[in-house]
Amino acid sequence: MLSEINYLLFNSVVVVSFVASAVYLVFFFSQREDLRTIARTIFIGSGVLQSFYILSRYIIAGHTPITSQHEAVVFFAWSVTWAYLSFHWRYSVRNFGTFVSILVFIMLLIAAMVSREFHPLAPALQSLWLPVHAGVAVMAYGFLALAFCGAIMYLLQERELKSKKFGFFFSRLPSLDSLDQLNNHCLTAGFGLLTLGIITGSIWARQAWGTYWHWDPKETWSLITWFLYAAQIHQRFTLGWRGKRAAVMSIVGFIAVIFTLWGVNYLLGGVHSYAQ
Repeated sequence: MLSEINYLLFNSVVVVSFVASAVYLVFFFSQREDLRTIARTIFIGSGVLQSFYILSRYIIAGHTPITSQHEAVVFFAWSVTWAYLSFHWRYSVRNFGTFVSILVFIMLLIAAMVSREFHPLAPALQSLWLPVHAGVAVMAYGFLALAFCGAIMYLLQERELKSKKFGFFFSRLPSLDSLDQLNNHCLTAGFGLLTLGIITGSIWARQAWGTYWHWDPKETWSLITWFLYAAQIHQRFTLGWRGKRAAVMSIVGFIAVIFTLWGVNYLLGGVHSYAQ
């Protein structure tokens, strides 16, 4: 019975997320304020359904559902959704929800294409560190995904301003300064959580394998990702790297995030490869 509910919940999540991104897209073209309110309400509904879906997998599996490829992607989409909604509670960035909702829907589509089967928990994962380390790391990815969306918006707006053809995007996107601030806020939150995720992972590795660090491919790429974002923050505060450079670095950093989360599993393997 619970398995059927779990199955229906995920299908509902995909459908509701699709409707949210579609309404956001219609709002982006029409700029009708009532549509933005409707889209935001549906997107909140998507976030709630995602939470119920994760909870149902937790009840069925008996552990935090973040140990398979499907679960990791769903958790990633959930973190992006709630990172955006928490961000929106404090800051208002015009049309940000359109880009974020589309990214979340793409993630859920990817999750729908991989196996939803439950797998036995590997001995090394049977620890209270699982929800702490994996949860913090994926939440970091959520905020870094927001920085990625902000970077895309920045480059689109800058392109129109430089060409002096104030067309489709110019009236729909915030100012370059607002987008740069958006990038900085999301990057700061994401980098702090990413650092915490690496520290908790090292402590867990010491308990599980007797060493804080053994250069597993996922560990190595996590460190590469951390250095990319650390370099961006360093350059921002020491050399004043803002605007386009910061936007490009956010995109490069997010590509490293994606490779760390998925590419490493498929191409490099290692002790983290059980998350297939």
